Amino acid sequence: MKVLIAGGAGYIGSTVASACSDAGISPVILDNLVTGRREFTSGRPFYEGDIADGPLIDRVFAEHPDIDAVVHCAALIVVPDSVADPLGYYRANVTKSLEFVSHLLRNGCERLIFSSSAAIYAADENLTVDEESPLDPQSPYARTKAVCEGMFADIAAARPIRVLSLRYFNPIGADPKMRTGLQLRRPSHALGKMIEAQEEGVAFQVTGTHYPTRDGSGIRDYIHVWDLAAAHVAALDRFDALLPGTDGSRSTVINVGTGTGTTVRELLTAFNSVADAPVPSVDVAARPGDVAGAYTRSERAHRLLDWQPQHSVAEGIRHSLQWAATRDAVLRP
Repeated sequence: MKVLIAGGAGYIGSTVASACSDAGISPVILDNLVTGRREFTSGRPFYEGDIADGPLIDRVFAEHPDIDAVVHCAALIVVPDSVADPLGYYRANVTKSLEFVSHLLRNGCERLIFSSSAAIYAADENLTVDEESPLDPQSPYARTKAVCEGMFADIAAARPIRVLSLRYFNPIGADPKMRTGLQLRRPSHALGKMIEAQEEGVAFQVTGTHYPTRDGSGIRDYIHVWDLAAAHVAALDRFDALLPGTDGSRSTVINVGTGTGTTVRELLTAFNSVADAPVPSVDVAARPGDVAGAYTRSERAHRLLDWQPQHSVAEGIRHSLQWAATRDAVLRP
């Protein structure tokens, strides 16, 4: 099997590419390198460019006519940035995705796995969700994912393409073989900020402490990025068994999380149990677009993909720290 991975030079896309390679699936990488890294494409067919570039997509398929499926990981993903620049986020995540799917259709692509997000959910009172939970995205970033899901479902109902949307929860960690990891030296998510605080010898800021969680801090479902990548391999292997569905549907969604909620304070406790030097914390106001969070209660991934996470939060933290220590040796300044 051969798969085109759009955004395959980014954190998640490059990890998916490694998991595919390890499973005997040949990845072809497409990335504009706005946030991706060329180093993550080493040894793989790589096309530098945009998902909206029709002639480039045509060339990819002309040179790789045996591509069986596409994994669409290409997107801007920073919530506060989306609040500050909604126009840029809608253009990058929605407009270009619409162009991309039109190019895929023209080239006969019939299988698309879309990187969606659990940020689109409206959590219930106990902050858990499943695939049938109501949607209520609270940031421009999250709304771009919800819009894309609906757009792809509409297109799949009318055109010869099937779409599986994987709703990611909160990836942490790195490729256990340290081939790839977070390319950003200063990532904006909680674990990245903990590592930054440790490196700088300052307190970690708990952004928002008023949420209806057991300790007032936000809650997330932290999934190891290698487990997330393994879910993509399982989805590729089982794609034709999933779609069309028993009801004839040509699109569906699956949550990809651990099923366990971890608050920000609990994440810091786990961090301090793994890190060489503990990090203190200070409470500050929530950032624009921040929400209480949620975690999945769904068994759909296990039932449909025969997939379950294998790595703990502590392992994700340990691999993140290991990657942070080696990142600058892997990535050029």
